[in-house]
Amino acid sequence: MPAPRIQSVRTPASSDGSRGRRLRRLLRPRRRPVTALLAASLTAPLVTGCSLLSGPQALKAVSSASMTVASPVFGADMILPLRYTCRGARLSPPLYWSGAPAPQTKSFAIVVDDSQAPITPYIYWLVFNIGATTTAIPENGVPPGAVQAQNSSGKLGYDPPCPSGRHDMYRFTVYALNARLSPRVTSLRAVWSAIAQHAIASGRLTARAAE
Repeated sequence: MPAPRIQSVRTPASSDGSRGRRLRRLLRPRRRPVTALLAASLTAPLVTGCSLLSGPQALKAVSSASMTVASPVFGADMILPLRYTCRGARLSPPLYWSGAPAPQTKSFAIVVDDSQAPITPYIYWLVFNIGATTTAIPENGVPPGAVQAQNSSGKLGYDPPCPSGRHDMYRFTVYALNARLSPRVTSLRAVWSAIAQHAIASGRLTARAAE
């Protein structure tokens, strides 16, 4: 008598494969697109404000409002007298300004830099918390209550430029701010960042280096 034939029952392979793929999708951790992660990494510093001083471009075009800055000892695009450089008396020059918006202006800040320095820009002088009613600073001095921050050499106060034969351009920029800054913070990066956040108007006087 012949042995009975046993038939096996198979589940379609396509059905198993579909269920397996669906299961793997459910268990797989969801990932954010690379482009989204990249965008988040680029915008995060801007939101926190930490990158404001990642480059000196932060203070460019801080406001459309324009002020006038002048000096009794040199004119626009004229040579900075040696008296105010490392070859002379090493004094800070007198400045005066006008055109700040009122009553929004709560204080002023002054930034002196060299746009043509090898490390652009080199900060020679940074003064902040100048009173809102002040319109001038004297030679080799700052108004009462004003604070001097670090310059690019890491020291507080005026670092007199040293003309080197290059086409140096010394920029004396006055910023009108809508707040007074913390007098306890004097690091270059922190103060520059705060100025960029609160500037509402600015004016600039540029001088050339003696050849």
